[in-house]
Amino acid sequence: MPSSLSGSAGAATVRAAEECTAPADCPGCTSAPLPVLGRDVRVPLVTGGEVGYAALDYAASAPALQRVWDDIAAYAPYYGSVHRGAGYLSQLSTDLFEQSRETVAGFLGCRPDDELIFTRSTTDSLNLLAAALPAGTRIYVFDTEHHAALLPWQRAEDARVEYLPAPRTPEQAVASLDVALHGAPKGPKLVCVTGASNVTGEIWPVRELAAAAHRHGARIVLDAAQLAPHRPVDVTALDVDWVAFSGHKLYAPFGAGVLAGRADWLRDAEPYLAGGGATRKVARSGDELLVEWNSGTARHEAGSPNVIGAYAIASACKALTEAGFDSLVTRERELLDRLRDGLADLPEVRVLSLFGAGSARVGVLSFVVQGWNSSHLAAALSAEYGIGVRDGLFCAHPLVRTLLDTEPDEPGECGAPDAAPGERSLNAVRVSFGAGTPEEHVDRFLGAVRTLVREGAAWRYRTEGGRCVPVR
Repeated sequence: MPSSLSGSAGAATVRAAEECTAPADCPGCTSAPLPVLGRDVRVPLVTGGEVGYAALDYAASAPALQRVWDDIAAYAPYYGSVHRGAGYLSQLSTDLFEQSRETVAGFLGCRPDDELIFTRSTTDSLNLLAAALPAGTRIYVFDTEHHAALLPWQRAEDARVEYLPAPRTPEQAVASLDVALHGAPKGPKLVCVTGASNVTGEIWPVRELAAAAHRHGARIVLDAAQLAPHRPVDVTALDVDWVAFSGHKLYAPFGAGVLAGRADWLRDAEPYLAGGGATRKVARSGDELLVEWNSGTARHEAGSPNVIGAYAIASACKALTEAGFDSLVTRERELLDRLRDGLADLPEVRVLSLFGAGSARVGVLSFVVQGWNSSHLAAALSAEYGIGVRDGLFCAHPLVRTLLDTEPDEPGECGAPDAAPGERSLNAVRVSFGAGTPEEHVDRFLGAVRTLVREGAAWRYRTEGGRCVPVR
């Protein structure tokens, strides 16, 4: 940390970590371009012994980059309250918070008049935008979205939400939106679309969807939760009006997120939260409080800002930028090809897809296995092989049910999560990875799936508390 501040406001320049602090022979570091925290963690197996943990659930929460963790540790002794504090640590923390805002805005390619608000998550960001919509806004959203992008709009004032059916090609997605918007009445309109599916990993035609939206006078918000960790997200180049994402999927811990984009609807809306920081002036007149709200980002950042969360996101953005997306994308495609080729060798495995086998994906892939309940398979991967994946409907229930509509009921020692009345119980396995994933983890996963499919589980399992667990 610096020993002095420059200028009246000060300039916090926390020194970034430059070297991995794990042992040089750590097997988790040998092939991953960006070392992550926990790469040397070992976990017990029900069959005996321990093994290095293979984290293949990046789509839920990616492990924190070692670089991010070291940056946070360097700043932690200087932690102070953000904004309005006269003390050195408060001034330094305020500078760090605002510099983090600038760093993330640069990472996203924001326009000069865009605003970037720090939130708690993608979910929080989209709920904030929903609360800022002009009355009577019509919202268009595909029913393939994550629940964070499906649900918030129902709370918007006098809003009408139109859910578009699952497209089967990127071109069909654009055409479907074009048709829906063509007949829309005048008034404010908003399109919400994902950049990459959290279920299939498939990349959506964001630029083309944005063009369709703008052609009909609509605005568009991009849910980049799954896209930003894997591909460059440039607000200007994509021509989206807003972008939302979560730090915990971008290798940054501490529950922070981002909403960035056009300022006018945010500026005109009531503050998302009422409290300190959002107000410029508060006075009492009898039994009434007279409140003058702040403008700009402060309007929707009431309370004490999460400076560590914001700084963690900024640190992750710097690390990804310095590593270079070109090389990260090339490596990810190689791992994805290895994964898909390995699963293709097993006729019992069906990989889920909207757009077809040749569609572009990020490092996220979901599948089902004939003869296996997905919860059972995921439990066996963890208990017998030390591999962490995800099973279920992935907070995208309409999409997964669409993709699994033709699947038979899945047998297995452990049942899938309870289904709603009149519905079959369906679930899938999701494997996801990123810049901190060694090749060895993908190879071990494929070997484990191959053994389980051909030879079965080595242990007995039962359902407990809604989860499939090994019998102890």
